[in-house]
Amino acid sequence: MRRILLLLIVASALWLLPALPALAAGTAAGTNITNKASVSFVVDTTTVNQDSNEVTLQVAEVLDVTLAWQDSSNILGKAGETGKVATFLLTNTGNGGEAFTLTVDNGLGGDHFDPTLSGVYLDANDNGQYDAGTDTLYGAGVNDPALAADASIALFVVNNIPAGVNDSDLGKSGLTAVAKTGTGAPGTAFAGAGDGGVNAVVGATGAGASDEATLQISAVDVTVVKSQSVVDPYGGSEPMPAAVVTYSIELTATGSGTAKTVTLTDPIPASTTYVDDSLKVDGGALTDATDGDAGEVAGDTVTVRLGDLQDTAKTVTFQVTID
Repeated sequence: MRRILLLLIVASALWLLPALPALAAGTAAGTNITNKASVSFVVDTTTVNQDSNEVTLQVAEVLDVTLAWQDSSNILGKAGETGKVATFLLTNTGNGGEAFTLTVDNGLGGDHFDPTLSGVYLDANDNGQYDAGTDTLYGAGVNDPALAADASIALFVVNNIPAGVNDSDLGKSGLTAVAKTGTGAPGTAFAGAGDGGVNAVVGATGAGASDEATLQISAVDVTVVKSQSVVDPYGGSEPMPAAVVTYSIELTATGSGTAKTVTLTDPIPASTTYVDDSLKVDGGALTDATDGDAGEVAGDTVTVRLGDLQDTAKTVTFQVTID
């Protein structure tokens, strides 16, 4: 009974353990697998044991790879802009060490323009971020990335955007990685070309992988138009002492891009006095004090922080009286 209880406890504990991640392609290339059989038989009353010969084989190297674009959305840029970085992740999903040759194709179809390649860089400090001056410029056949089984490296394809493109235009940049040992249909074998001289066999990926990044032209322009209206003490519109001037400033962001942290500043004109509590955005009142809202009037200057604007308009108004 004790033994049965102990077995149940051990089985339960094993069931609760988290599953260990499987290796990309199983047993490491070059691993020896040995085996022999044995037979037992009785001669007269004597039991005889006999072993077979031992057989050994070495696990072949599987050539497999994945490549995936890592940016979460299209890479935004403007006409003529340089140094636009697309990040890819290259992973050796084979079971042995392998080096990979990289090529870039910026002439893919289905887009509006062809990016101009500046260079491909290897992540020298393994931080997943492009660091100009630190990461290593790639040269085919010179420093092809060599990866152990299941290892990965970030790759950075740096492009320039040509002139003459239009807002919202798309440009594709493709990256391909292929095993230096060879490619082909799954099952294709390269005798003696794997780790330790074992055969290398092409895996399910064909020993090559491709992905593409998308650059998007995202131009944005912010126009500012200011107008004024006057109401004099007698109900007219003469700009005379004691007349109230209402200033209206309309900011309009156009294009597919985003104008970030837009801040409006407007000095109170000389010979006028700001009308307390007259500051508004789209008709909503702001306090004059420097506090938690988006605007303030301090040092004879009106300041309004409008945040990020995309394809929208905002109207700021305030009043002064003529001294």
